[in-house]
Amino acid sequence: MTSSSEIDFKQNDQTHLKHLKLKGLQPKTIEAYARVMRLIGAYFDYQIDDLSESQLTDYFSDLLESHSWSSVKFDLYGLKFFYTYVLNKPWPALTPI
Repeated sequence: MTSSSEIDFKQNDQTHLKHLKLKGLQPKTIEAYARVMRLIGAYFDYQIDDLSESQLTDYFSDLLESHSWSSVKFDLYGLKFFYTYVLNKPWPALTPI
């Protein structure tokens, strides 16, 4: 069964793809940002609209245990793009990892 937050997330995912294309990002960047958002969405049970600084810090710190800084940084930028252009919300003041 699909939850309402998952349905909202899927709608936002489509909006996200449109914004990525409209900003003129390269196809590989679009693919990577879209993949990142799906992974983050699944991690947070598709409830990513109001993540706290603490949740984000924990998520990215855990990710650093298994991924390189450049990979984690790419994920961070992908989520920041999503917050800025899809959710139209300010990015939480996340201290650099």
